[in-house]
Amino acid sequence: MTSSLPVAPDWFRFTVVDERTTLIDEPHVRGLLRANLWHRRGRDRDILVDCGLGVTALAPLLTERFGREPVLVLTHAHLDHMGSAHEFGQVWAHPLEPVNDPIPGSLYGPALAAQMGLVDPLPPVLLTARPHGDYDLDTYRVRPVTPTRSLADGDLLDLGGHTLTVLHLPGHSPGSIALFDDSDGTLFSGDVVYDDVLLDCLPGSDRRRYVHSLRRLRALPVRLVRPGHDHSFDRERLDHLIDDYLRSAPC
Repeated sequence: MTSSLPVAPDWFRFTVVDERTTLIDEPHVRGLLRANLWHRRGRDRDILVDCGLGVTALAPLLTERFGREPVLVLTHAHLDHMGSAHEFGQVWAHPLEPVNDPIPGSLYGPALAAQMGLVDPLPPVLLTARPHGDYDLDTYRVRPVTPTRSLADGDLLDLGGHTLTVLHLPGHSPGSIALFDDSDGTLFSGDVVYDDVLLDCLPGSDRRRYVHSLRRLRALPVRLVRPGHDHSFDRERLDHLIDDYLRSAPC
């Protein structure tokens, strides 16, 4: 099955959003696992919010494109967000997130659904192409990492010229975090909120904590959300997504 997939000429896609923000994604990854990677440029350091599946090298491309390797900030430990984490010299994460012992993951839908406790079926294969000709999907595993810094709620990440605040927002996972830039109201939300059905039934999920986290998020002066999946959205859409979840939450 692997050999029937075409080889992608470019695995990562770079989209410049503004003078300090670049969106990186993996267009040959199928829906559920196609995550957003956000590169944020600072005067003194850059950060990368999440790092994709890890099926091919990412860190060298970032160093080549931006002139230095960014600090990797992991919003949580799922395969589509931390697959390339082992490539980076600096990895920051919340201590409640098991980045040192992640779920191994799979690029085959049925196997991944079983690992993650998903009820809805997934496609048989979660890639539409291979990163190179000899890539074998059977060898895929999420590699554990030891964070170089533990992040706590309220920590300030000074990039030089602007600062991001760490928000610990458990629910999707125990150590899920978001990053908030209060200078312009931008929220890098990871999987805390995105414009789709919010997953709250995965290993480590907690619906009661999710409700608390979303209520807290609704009270913040967020203007623009840069989520872990799908498109960015504004305050009005954020309020709608949160309110819709809170109405249907069983707790």
